Amino acid sequence: MIDRRGLIAGLAASLAAAPALARVLDRPVRTAMVPVTGGRIFVRVDGDLAAKRPPVVMIHGGPGGTHAGFLEALALADERAVILYDQLDSGRSDRPGDPANWRVARFVDELDAIRQALGIARWHVLGASWGGTIALEYGARRPAALAGLALASPLVSTRSWLSDAQALIGALPPAVQMQLRQCGALTQLVPPPACDAPTAAFYAAYGRREAAAADVAAYRRAVPGSNQALYRAMWGASEFVSTGTLKDYDGEPLLAKLEGRRTLFLCGQHDEARPVTTAGFAARVPGAEFAVMPGAGHGLFNDRPAETVALVRGWLARQDVLA
Repeated sequence: MIDRRGLIAGLAASLAAAPALARVLDRPVRTAMVPVTGGRIFVRVDGDLAAKRPPVVMIHGGPGGTHAGFLEALALADERAVILYDQLDSGRSDRPGDPANWRVARFVDELDAIRQALGIARWHVLGASWGGTIALEYGARRPAALAGLALASPLVSTRSWLSDAQALIGALPPAVQMQLRQCGALTQLVPPPACDAPTAAFYAAYGRREAAAADVAAYRRAVPGSNQALYRAMWGASEFVSTGTLKDYDGEPLLAKLEGRRTLFLCGQHDEARPVTTAGFAARVPGAEFAVMPGAGHGLFNDRPAETVALVRGWLARQDVLA
């Protein structure tokens, strides 16, 4: 069971008056290229690393995505440092293109490389989607530096992810479902162009459901795009077909290794990581908190930025005071 403060429901009412986010994209920030196994990764720090509150590091999705998905979360830097980074072969990081680097454990090791390079003794970790996989693996190691762990719309196991995808496809308009099946999107390793439109319909329903703010969109355009070769090698052709090295990934046994009172699970109402599935994972971590963001899809910070920041801000504050 999730404890009595663990289920956060009705957020639409409690966060309806959440303030607009301060625009912080253009202020001076600290950046670094941090050495890791295989190359160097780009790290951006907003806020004061010497602040009283521990910093939070955010792990982007993909595989092959970029830190730009967390730009709205930089509003948290008014009270603690916010650390964004691009995984190796992603975004502004080095791109050696060596599949030998495309291993879950090596991506997890990047976190300690960042922490040590920045001289951080203790921090919070938030991972989204595939970044949630990395965060889960990191949390299961029970590092002394971990102050709090947030799994946002996480990929916990490929089995559960694909099961959710099938359920969500079944909720699409019948014509779109038929197109997905007839074009080969659900079976072919490389779907033909005829699959582009129905696949886009799936993403529009369950991925990012809202347009990004103009300044966020401009920043994203300036960052090198997602690495599709990495995505295909580790995952597959689309969100609902996995043929890569993650096709048999199962992190569910790691849930038992998490420290419940320091763990938050959150997802969107219309998320690819369905609320019923994410709630089930949270229930396996006694004391964990669970939240559903009304109206949001997979892109929580994109679809409901002010509300998601307010939720994460409150959770971080609660972790700060834990002994």
